[in-house]
Amino acid sequence: MARYSAERKESILKKMFPPNNMTVAEIARQEHISLKTLYNWRDTAKQQGMPVPGKKLSADDWTADAKLSVVIQTAALSASELGQYCREKGLYPEQVQRWKSECLQGFQTSEAQGSAVKHQAKKDKVEIKLLKKDLRFKEKALAETVALLVLRKKLNALWEDGGEES
Repeated sequence: MARYSAERKESILKKMFPPNNMTVAEIARQEHISLKTLYNWRDTAKQQGMPVPGKKLSADDWTADAKLSVVIQTAALSASELGQYCREKGLYPEQVQRWKSECLQGFQTSEAQGSAVKHQAKKDKVEIKLLKKDLRFKEKALAETVALLVLRKKLNALWEDGGEES
């Protein structure tokens, strides 16, 4: 089993990250490293919180975890530092700002979403109650209709039997 130096591993991982965004298969062919090894390295980098795009080439297609990681990493950066960070990662500052605002919207609307869910649950309970009542009514009507049909069939059978005896 081959051992790779930390520098080589880091340089290979950089090829996966923006702006290069090379696929694991491309890197495996180019570097003559097994796919399994590269996937393990990529997964380890994800677990360490590095924004790894995975199979998707566009930064907007990144997972929510990767986007949140970028927002957290860039929170304390100045405009010039943010620009440098974005150049290294193959991002645009506008993307980072949009991701940050989306995160903040998610936090702000969580209370509103909770109350909306409760309100919808109440409406659903009322609707279920009405539907059950309607179902019971229809089941009773169906049972009554079946009983009438059975009685009519018995009556017709009785009249037919009585007519033959005369």
